Amino acid sequence: MWFRRDLRINDHPALLAAIESAEQVIPLFILDKEQIAEAGEKLLAYMSQSLRALDESLGNRLHIIEGDQIEVLSALIKKYEVKEVHISAEYERYGAARDAKVEAAGITLVRTGSPYAVAPGRVLKPSDSTPYKVYTPFYRAWRTHGWRAPAAVPKKFECVEPEKKYRAFPDFPLPDGVSIAPAGELAAMARFKIFSKKALDSYDESRNLAGIDGTSKMSTYLKFGEVHPRTLLQGLGEDKGADTFRKEIAWREFYADVLFANPMSDKEYYTPRFAQMRYDKPGAQFKAWTQGKTGYPFVDAAMRQLLHEGWMHNRTRMVVASFLVKDLHLEWQLGERFFADHLVDYDVASNAHGWQWTAGTGTDASPYYRVFNPVDQGKRFDADGGYIRKYVPELAHLSPDKIHEPWLYADGYTKGYPKRIVDHALERLESLARLKEIKVDTPQDPRA
Repeated sequence: MWFRRDLRINDHPALLAAIESAEQVIPLFILDKEQIAEAGEKLLAYMSQSLRALDESLGNRLHIIEGDQIEVLSALIKKYEVKEVHISAEYERYGAARDAKVEAAGITLVRTGSPYAVAPGRVLKPSDSTPYKVYTPFYRAWRTHGWRAPAAVPKKFECVEPEKKYRAFPDFPLPDGVSIAPAGELAAMARFKIFSKKALDSYDESRNLAGIDGTSKMSTYLKFGEVHPRTLLQGLGEDKGADTFRKEIAWREFYADVLFANPMSDKEYYTPRFAQMRYDKPGAQFKAWTQGKTGYPFVDAAMRQLLHEGWMHNRTRMVVASFLVKDLHLEWQLGERFFADHLVDYDVASNAHGWQWTAGTGTDASPYYRVFNPVDQGKRFDADGGYIRKYVPELAHLSPDKIHEPWLYADGYTKGYPKRIVDHALERLESLARLKEIKVDTPQDPRA
Protein backbone atom coordinates (compact mmCIF):
# COMPACT_ATOMS: atom_id res chain seq x y z
CA MET A 1 0.00 0.00 0.00
CA TRP A 2 1.69 3.15 -1.28
CA PHE A 3 0.36 6.08 0.75
CA ARG A 4 0.47 9.60 -0.71
CA ARG A 5 -2.41 12.03 -0.06
CA ASP A 6 -4.32 9.46 1.99
CA LEU A 7 -2.65 9.30 5.40
CA ARG A 8 -5.36 7.37 7.26
CA ILE A 9 -6.64 3.82 7.71
CA ASN A 10 -10.42 4.36 7.85
CA ASP A 11 -12.69 4.96 4.85
CA HIS A 12 -9.75 3.95 2.66
CA PRO A 13 -10.75 1.80 -0.34
CA ALA A 14 -7.18 1.34 -1.61
CA LEU A 15 -6.00 0.05 1.76
CA LEU A 16 -8.95 -2.35 1.92
CA ALA A 17 -8.08 -3.62 -1.56
CA ALA A 18 -4.49 -4.21 -0.48
CA ILE A 19 -5.61 -6.06 2.66
CA GLU A 20 -7.95 -8.28 0.65
CA SER A 21 -5.28 -9.16 -1.91
CA ALA A 22 -2.64 -10.62 0.43
CA GLU A 23 -1.99 -12.01 3.89
CA GLN A 24 0.47 -9.22 4.66
CA VAL A 25 0.58 -5.58 3.64
CA ILE A 26 3.64 -3.42 3.18
CA PRO A 27 2.51 0.12 4.08
CA LEU A 28 4.85 2.56 2.34
CA PHE A 29 5.44 6.29 2.09
CA ILE A 30 8.16 7.59 -0.23
CA LEU A 31 9.68 10.99 0.51
CA ASP A 32 9.93 12.84 -2.78
CA LYS A 33 12.95 15.15 -2.99
CA GLU A 34 11.39 17.26 -5.73
CA GLN A 35 8.19 17.87 -3.79
CA ILE A 36 10.09 18.50 -0.55
CA ALA A 37 12.22 21.13 -2.27
CA GLU A 38 9.10 23.00 -3.38
CA ALA A 39 7.02 22.65 -0.20
CA GLY A 40 6.81 25.27 2.54
CA GLU A 41 8.33 24.72 5.98
CA LYS A 42 5.00 24.70 7.76
CA LEU A 43 3.51 22.12 5.43
CA LEU A 44 6.54 19.85 5.78
CA ALA A 45 6.43 20.10 9.57
CA TYR A 46 2.77 19.13 9.52
CA MET A 47 3.43 16.25 7.12
CA SER A 48 6.10 14.80 9.41
CA GLN A 49 3.61 14.86 12.31
CA SER A 50 0.93 13.27 10.13
CA LEU A 51 3.27 10.46 9.11
CA ARG A 52 4.01 9.74 12.77
CA ALA A 53 0.29 9.54 13.46
CA LEU A 54 -0.24 7.17 10.52
CA ASP A 55 2.64 5.00 11.69
CA GLU A 56 1.09 4.71 15.13
CA SER A 57 -2.23 3.60 13.65
CA LEU A 58 -0.34 0.93 11.68
CA GLY A 59 1.35 -0.49 14.77
CA ASN A 60 4.63 1.25 13.92
CA ARG A 61 4.94 -0.69 10.66
CA LEU A 62 5.01 2.18 8.18
CA HIS A 63 7.87 1.87 5.72
CA ILE A 64 9.23 5.33 5.00
CA ILE A 65 12.25 6.26 2.95
CA GLU A 66 13.49 9.06 0.72
CA GLY A 67 14.33 8.17 -2.84
CA ASP A 68 13.25 7.65 -6.42
CA GLN A 69 9.81 6.07 -6.50
CA ILE A 70 10.68 3.47 -9.12
CA GLU A 71 13.85 2.41 -7.31
CA VAL A 72 12.16 2.19 -3.89
CA LEU A 73 9.17 0.27 -5.22
CA SER A 74 11.32 -2.05 -7.33
CA ALA A 75 13.48 -2.97 -4.34
CA LEU A 76 10.47 -3.85 -2.18
CA ILE A 77 8.77 -5.71 -5.03
CA LYS A 78 11.86 -7.85 -5.52
CA LYS A 79 12.45 -8.46 -1.82
CA TYR A 80 8.89 -9.54 -1.00
CA GLU A 81 7.81 -10.86 -4.42
CA VAL A 82 5.11 -8.22 -4.60
CA LYS A 83 2.51 -8.62 -7.35
CA GLU A 84 0.54 -5.40 -6.91
CA VAL A 85 1.08 -1.89 -5.61
CA HIS A 86 -2.18 -0.41 -4.35
CA ILE A 87 -2.80 3.33 -4.56
CA SER A 88 -5.53 5.95 -4.45
CA ALA A 89 -5.90 7.49 -7.90
CA GLU A 90 -4.28 10.87 -8.51
CA TYR A 91 -5.66 13.51 -10.88
CA GLU A 92 -3.35 16.50 -10.51
CA ARG A 93 -0.67 16.97 -13.14
CA TYR A 94 2.33 16.01 -11.02
CA GLY A 95 0.77 12.99 -9.33
CA ALA A 96 -0.71 11.60 -12.53
CA ALA A 97 2.60 11.98 -14.39
CA ARG A 98 4.50 10.32 -11.52
CA ASP A 99 2.16 7.33 -11.54
CA ALA A 100 2.35 7.02 -15.33
CA LYS A 101 6.15 6.98 -15.08
CA VAL A 102 6.03 4.23 -12.47
CA GLU A 103 3.72 2.13 -14.65
CA ALA A 104 5.94 2.71 -17.69
CA ALA A 105 8.75 1.10 -15.68
CA GLY A 106 6.68 -2.10 -15.50
CA ILE A 107 5.25 -1.71 -11.99
CA THR A 108 1.58 -2.67 -11.64
CA LEU A 109 -0.46 -0.01 -9.89
CA VAL A 110 -3.95 -0.89 -8.70
CA ARG A 111 -6.08 2.25 -8.32
CA THR A 112 -8.98 2.15 -5.88
CA GLY A 113 -10.73 5.32 -4.78
CA SER A 114 -9.45 8.89 -4.86
CA PRO A 115 -9.16 11.93 -2.57
CA TYR A 116 -12.66 13.03 -3.65
CA ALA A 117 -16.26 12.02 -3.06
CA VAL A 118 -16.70 12.19 -6.84
CA ALA A 119 -13.54 11.83 -8.91
CA PRO A 120 -12.65 14.65 -11.34
CA GLY A 121 -14.01 14.11 -14.84
CA ARG A 122 -17.11 12.20 -13.80
CA VAL A 123 -19.58 15.08 -13.49
CA LEU A 124 -20.29 16.28 -17.03
CA LYS A 125 -22.97 18.37 -18.70
CA PRO A 126 -25.73 16.07 -19.97
CA SER A 127 -26.14 18.24 -23.07
CA ASP A 128 -22.68 17.77 -24.55
CA SER A 129 -20.63 15.69 -22.03
CA THR A 130 -18.22 18.55 -21.39
CA PRO A 131 -16.97 19.71 -17.96
CA TYR A 132 -18.91 22.35 -16.09
CA LYS A 133 -17.49 25.85 -16.04
CA VAL A 134 -19.87 27.26 -13.45
CA TYR A 135 -20.15 26.06 -9.88
CA THR A 136 -23.92 26.09 -9.25
CA PRO A 137 -24.93 23.69 -12.04
CA PHE A 138 -21.88 21.58 -11.16
CA TYR A 139 -23.11 21.36 -7.58
CA ARG A 140 -26.55 20.21 -8.68
CA ALA A 141 -25.08 17.57 -11.00
CA TRP A 142 -22.55 16.52 -8.33
CA ARG A 143 -25.37 15.89 -5.85
CA THR A 144 -27.39 14.01 -8.46
CA HIS A 145 -24.37 11.85 -9.30
CA GLY A 146 -23.89 11.07 -5.62
CA TRP A 147 -21.10 9.16 -3.94
CA ARG A 148 -20.48 5.88 -2.21
CA ALA A 149 -20.92 5.43 1.52
CA PRO A 150 -17.70 5.50 3.54
CA ALA A 151 -15.60 2.37 3.07
CA ALA A 152 -15.66 -0.23 5.82
CA VAL A 153 -13.33 0.06 8.79
CA PRO A 154 -10.52 -2.43 8.13
CA LYS A 155 -10.44 -5.43 10.40
CA LYS A 156 -7.21 -6.39 12.05
CA PHE A 157 -4.58 -6.87 9.37
CA GLU A 158 -0.93 -7.83 9.36
CA CYS A 159 1.81 -5.48 8.19
CA VAL A 160 5.35 -6.45 7.29
CA GLU A 161 7.95 -5.46 9.88
CA PRO A 162 10.12 -2.78 8.26
CA GLU A 163 13.89 -2.93 8.16
CA LYS A 164 15.78 -0.08 9.81
CA LYS A 165 16.50 1.69 6.53
CA TYR A 166 12.76 1.93 5.93
CA ARG A 167 12.19 3.89 9.11
CA ALA A 168 13.67 7.15 7.84
CA PHE A 169 11.08 9.49 9.33
CA PRO A 170 11.71 13.11 8.35
CA ASP A 171 12.36 15.74 10.97
CA PHE A 172 10.99 18.96 9.57
CA PRO A 173 10.90 21.43 12.46
CA LEU A 174 8.34 24.18 12.76
CA PRO A 175 9.72 27.68 12.15
CA ASP A 176 10.09 29.76 15.32
CA GLY A 177 6.90 31.43 16.47
CA VAL A 178 4.63 29.20 14.38
CA SER A 179 1.82 27.11 15.83
CA ILE A 180 -0.13 24.67 13.64
CA ALA A 181 -3.10 22.38 14.19
CA PRO A 182 -2.53 18.86 15.55
CA ALA A 183 -2.02 16.31 12.77
CA GLY A 184 -3.42 12.88 12.08
CA GLU A 185 -6.64 10.97 11.54
CA LEU A 186 -7.64 11.00 15.20
CA ALA A 187 -7.10 14.76 15.40
CA ALA A 188 -9.21 15.21 12.26
CA MET A 189 -12.15 13.29 13.68
CA ALA A 190 -11.86 15.03 17.05
CA ARG A 191 -11.98 18.42 15.35
CA PHE A 192 -14.93 17.42 13.17
CA LYS A 193 -16.81 16.23 16.23
CA ILE A 194 -16.33 19.64 17.91
CA PHE A 195 -17.37 21.46 14.75
CA SER A 196 -20.46 19.29 14.27
CA LYS A 197 -21.56 19.90 17.84
CA LYS A 198 -20.80 23.59 18.19
CA ALA A 199 -20.75 25.26 14.77
CA LEU A 200 -22.39 23.19 12.04
CA ASP A 201 -25.93 24.38 12.71
CA SER A 202 -24.94 28.03 12.31
CA TYR A 203 -22.27 27.42 9.67
CA ASP A 204 -24.11 29.36 6.95
CA GLU A 205 -23.61 32.55 8.96
CA SER A 206 -20.67 31.92 11.29
CA ARG A 207 -18.28 30.70 8.57
CA ASN A 208 -17.75 34.32 7.44
CA LEU A 209 -16.92 35.75 10.86
CA ALA A 210 -13.16 35.80 11.08
CA GLY A 211 -12.97 36.40 14.83
CA ILE A 212 -14.81 33.26 15.95
CA ASP A 213 -14.20 29.52 15.65
CA GLY A 214 -16.98 29.06 13.13
CA THR A 215 -15.36 26.99 10.37
CA SER A 216 -14.64 23.26 10.25
CA LYS A 217 -10.87 23.60 9.74
CA MET A 218 -11.05 20.37 7.75
CA SER A 219 -9.02 21.76 4.84
CA THR A 220 -5.66 20.57 6.18
CA TYR A 221 -7.00 17.13 7.06
CA LEU A 222 -8.52 16.81 3.59
CA LYS A 223 -5.29 17.98 1.96
CA PHE A 224 -3.32 15.16 3.59
CA GLY A 225 -6.16 12.66 3.31
CA GLU A 226 -6.35 12.21 7.07
CA VAL A 227 -10.10 12.25 6.51
CA HIS A 228 -12.04 11.48 3.35
CA PRO A 229 -14.79 13.86 2.18
CA ARG A 230 -17.24 10.93 2.18
CA THR A 231 -16.78 10.69 5.93
CA LEU A 232 -17.68 14.36 6.34
CA LEU A 233 -20.65 14.12 3.99
CA GLN A 234 -22.09 11.06 5.69
CA GLY A 235 -25.19 11.94 7.65
CA LEU A 236 -25.27 15.64 6.75
CA GLY A 237 -28.82 16.94 6.91
CA GLU A 238 -30.64 19.38 4.66
CA ASP A 239 -30.78 22.33 7.05
CA LYS A 240 -29.06 25.54 5.99
CA GLY A 241 -25.87 25.05 7.98
CA ALA A 242 -25.31 21.49 6.80
CA ASP A 243 -26.13 22.34 3.19
CA THR A 244 -23.69 25.25 3.21
CA PHE A 245 -20.97 22.95 4.55
CA ARG A 246 -21.79 20.40 1.84
CA LYS A 247 -21.43 23.14 -0.75
CA GLU A 248 -17.98 24.03 0.58
CA ILE A 249 -16.87 20.43 0.07
CA ALA A 250 -18.35 20.64 -3.44
CA TRP A 251 -16.26 23.78 -4.14
CA ARG A 252 -13.13 21.72 -3.43
CA GLU A 253 -14.33 19.03 -5.83
CA PHE A 254 -15.35 21.60 -8.45
CA TYR A 255 -11.89 23.16 -8.45
CA ALA A 256 -10.28 19.71 -8.72
CA ASP A 257 -12.54 19.04 -11.70
CA VAL A 258 -11.62 22.38 -13.31
CA LEU A 259 -7.91 21.71 -12.89
CA PHE A 260 -8.30 18.20 -14.27
CA ALA A 261 -9.96 19.62 -17.39
CA ASN A 262 -7.47 22.54 -17.61
CA PRO A 263 -4.17 21.16 -16.28
CA MET A 264 -2.16 24.37 -16.66
CA SER A 265 -4.66 26.61 -14.89
CA ASP A 266 -2.73 26.32 -11.64
CA LYS A 267 -0.16 28.65 -13.24
CA GLU A 268 -1.83 30.25 -16.24
CA TYR A 269 -4.89 32.47 -16.62
CA TYR A 270 -8.03 30.43 -17.10
CA THR A 271 -9.39 33.41 -19.04
CA PRO A 272 -6.40 34.20 -21.30
CA ARG A 273 -7.31 37.82 -22.04
CA PHE A 274 -6.39 38.81 -18.48
CA ALA A 275 -2.77 38.03 -19.25
CA GLN A 276 -2.90 41.17 -21.43
CA MET A 277 -3.80 43.43 -18.53
CA ARG A 278 -1.31 46.02 -17.35
CA TYR A 279 0.15 44.81 -14.05
CA ASP A 280 2.79 46.32 -11.80
CA LYS A 281 6.06 44.65 -10.82
CA PRO A 282 6.38 43.38 -7.24
CA GLY A 283 8.37 45.67 -4.99
CA ALA A 284 8.05 47.35 -1.60
CA GLN A 285 4.25 47.17 -1.61
CA PHE A 286 4.29 43.43 -2.28
CA LYS A 287 6.75 42.99 0.58
CA ALA A 288 4.46 44.95 2.89
CA TRP A 289 1.56 42.69 1.87
CA THR A 290 3.58 39.56 2.65
CA GLN A 291 4.49 40.91 6.08
CA GLY A 292 1.02 42.09 7.06
CA LYS A 293 2.07 45.73 7.03
CA THR A 294 -0.22 47.27 4.43
CA GLY A 295 -1.85 49.68 6.88
CA TYR A 296 -5.25 48.04 6.38
CA PRO A 297 -6.02 46.22 9.65
CA PHE A 298 -8.23 43.40 8.31
CA VAL A 299 -5.73 42.60 5.55
CA ASP A 300 -2.78 42.70 7.93
CA ALA A 301 -4.47 40.52 10.54
CA ALA A 302 -5.11 37.88 7.90
CA MET A 303 -1.58 37.90 6.54
CA ARG A 304 -0.12 37.64 10.04
CA GLN A 305 -2.45 34.74 10.80
CA LEU A 306 -1.03 32.98 7.74
CA LEU A 307 2.54 33.62 8.86
CA HIS A 308 1.96 32.41 12.43
CA GLU A 309 -0.46 29.52 11.87
CA GLY A 310 0.00 28.34 8.29
CA TRP A 311 -3.73 28.84 7.84
CA MET A 312 -6.06 31.72 7.04
CA HIS A 313 -9.79 32.20 7.43
CA ASN A 314 -11.56 31.73 4.09
CA ARG A 315 -13.26 35.15 4.15
CA THR A 316 -9.95 36.89 4.64
CA ARG A 317 -8.30 34.81 1.90
CA MET A 318 -10.65 36.56 -0.53
CA VAL A 319 -9.98 39.99 0.99
CA VAL A 320 -6.18 39.76 0.86
CA ALA A 321 -6.33 38.31 -2.67
CA SER A 322 -8.49 41.17 -3.88
CA PHE A 323 -6.14 43.64 -2.22
CA LEU A 324 -3.10 42.18 -3.98
CA VAL A 325 -4.70 42.09 -7.43
CA LYS A 326 -7.01 45.11 -7.37
CA ASP A 327 -5.30 47.53 -4.95
CA LEU A 328 -1.66 46.69 -5.68
CA HIS A 329 -2.24 45.71 -9.34
CA LEU A 330 -0.10 42.59 -9.09
CA GLU A 331 -0.70 39.27 -10.81
CA TRP A 332 -2.54 36.60 -8.85
CA GLN A 333 0.26 34.09 -9.32
CA LEU A 334 2.44 36.06 -6.89
CA GLY A 335 -0.11 35.61 -4.13
CA GLU A 336 -0.81 32.01 -5.07
CA ARG A 337 2.88 31.16 -4.72
CA PHE A 338 3.17 32.98 -1.40
CA PHE A 339 0.18 31.05 -0.09
CA ALA A 340 1.74 27.82 -1.35
CA ASP A 341 4.87 28.59 0.68
CA HIS A 342 2.95 29.16 3.90
CA LEU A 343 -0.35 27.26 3.90
CA VAL A 344 -0.42 23.96 5.76
CA ASP A 345 -3.61 23.14 3.84
CA TYR A 346 -2.07 24.00 0.47
CA ASP A 347 -4.06 22.26 -2.26
CA VAL A 348 -3.00 23.08 -5.79
CA ALA A 349 -6.51 23.17 -7.28
CA SER A 350 -8.25 25.02 -4.45
CA ASN A 351 -5.44 27.51 -4.01
CA ALA A 352 -4.98 28.41 -7.68
CA HIS A 353 -8.67 28.61 -8.49
CA GLY A 354 -9.52 30.37 -5.27
CA TRP A 355 -7.07 33.04 -6.32
CA GLN A 356 -8.40 33.12 -9.87
CA TRP A 357 -11.97 33.44 -8.56
CA THR A 358 -11.14 36.53 -6.51
CA ALA A 359 -8.91 37.93 -9.23
CA GLY A 360 -11.83 37.68 -11.65
CA THR A 361 -9.81 35.60 -14.09
CA GLY A 362 -11.01 32.06 -13.46
CA THR A 363 -13.87 29.68 -13.96
CA ASP A 364 -17.11 30.89 -12.42
CA ALA A 365 -15.14 33.95 -11.40
CA SER A 366 -16.27 36.84 -9.31
CA PRO A 367 -16.31 39.60 -11.97
CA TYR A 368 -13.06 41.51 -12.14
CA TYR A 369 -14.89 44.74 -11.42
CA ARG A 370 -15.95 43.38 -8.01
CA VAL A 371 -13.33 44.89 -5.71
CA PHE A 372 -13.40 43.98 -2.05
CA ASN A 373 -13.27 47.04 0.22
CA PRO A 374 -10.84 46.00 2.99
CA VAL A 375 -12.37 48.44 5.49
CA ASP A 376 -15.99 47.48 4.88
CA GLN A 377 -15.09 43.79 4.93
CA GLY A 378 -13.47 44.22 8.33
CA LYS A 379 -16.42 46.13 9.74
CA ARG A 380 -18.82 43.50 8.48
CA PHE A 381 -16.98 40.30 9.35
CA ASP A 382 -14.95 41.44 12.38
CA ALA A 383 -17.30 44.04 13.80
CA ASP A 384 -15.83 44.15 17.30
CA GLY A 385 -12.24 43.98 16.03
CA GLY A 386 -11.39 40.80 17.93
CA TYR A 387 -9.68 39.18 14.95
CA ILE A 388 -7.58 42.29 14.33
CA ARG A 389 -6.58 42.61 17.99
CA LYS A 390 -5.42 38.98 18.07
CA TYR A 391 -2.98 39.37 15.20
CA VAL A 392 -2.22 43.12 15.15
CA PRO A 393 -1.26 44.06 18.72
CA GLU A 394 -0.37 47.61 17.63
CA LEU A 395 -4.11 48.24 17.35
CA ALA A 396 -5.29 46.34 20.44
CA HIS A 397 -5.88 49.60 22.33
CA LEU A 398 -8.45 50.85 19.83
CA SER A 399 -12.21 50.52 20.30
CA PRO A 400 -14.38 48.70 17.73
CA ASP A 401 -15.45 51.97 16.13
CA LYS A 402 -11.80 53.00 15.57
CA ILE A 403 -9.88 49.81 14.89
CA HIS A 404 -10.84 49.43 11.22
CA GLU A 405 -9.69 52.94 10.25
CA PRO A 406 -6.85 53.92 12.58
CA TRP A 407 -5.76 56.72 10.26
CA LEU A 408 -8.82 58.74 11.29
CA TYR A 409 -7.90 58.93 14.97
CA ALA A 410 -5.15 60.62 16.97
CA ASP A 411 -4.21 57.41 18.80
CA GLY A 412 -4.34 55.22 15.70
CA TYR A 413 -0.59 55.18 15.12
CA THR A 414 0.73 55.57 18.67
CA LYS A 415 1.78 51.90 18.95
CA GLY A 416 3.77 51.73 15.74
CA TYR A 417 1.15 50.51 13.27
CA PRO A 418 2.23 51.27 9.66
CA LYS A 419 0.59 53.92 7.49
CA ARG A 420 -1.52 52.82 4.54
CA ILE A 421 0.59 51.92 1.53
CA VAL A 422 -2.21 52.85 -0.91
CA ASP A 423 -5.52 54.67 -0.96
CA HIS A 424 -8.14 52.00 -1.65
CA ALA A 425 -10.62 54.36 -3.28
CA LEU A 426 -8.06 55.58 -5.79
CA GLU A 427 -6.67 52.12 -6.54
CA ARG A 428 -10.15 50.76 -7.14
CA LEU A 429 -10.64 53.34 -9.89
CA GLU A 430 -7.21 52.53 -11.31
CA SER A 431 -8.08 48.84 -11.36
CA LEU A 432 -11.30 49.49 -13.27
CA ALA A 433 -9.45 51.73 -15.72
CA ARG A 434 -6.98 48.96 -16.47
CA LEU A 435 -9.88 46.59 -17.02
CA LYS A 436 -11.26 48.87 -19.72
CA GLU A 437 -7.91 48.80 -21.53
CA ILE A 438 -8.30 45.13 -22.42
CA LYS A 439 -11.94 45.56 -23.47
CA VAL A 440 -13.24 42.65 -21.45
CA ASP A 441 -16.58 41.25 -22.55
CA THR A 442 -19.54 41.31 -20.23
CA PRO A 443 -19.57 38.46 -17.67
CA GLN A 444 -20.95 35.14 -18.87
CA ASP A 445 -24.47 34.07 -18.03
CA PRO A 446 -24.22 32.23 -14.67
CA ARG A 447 -26.78 29.72 -15.94
CA ALA A 448 -24.36 28.46 -18.58
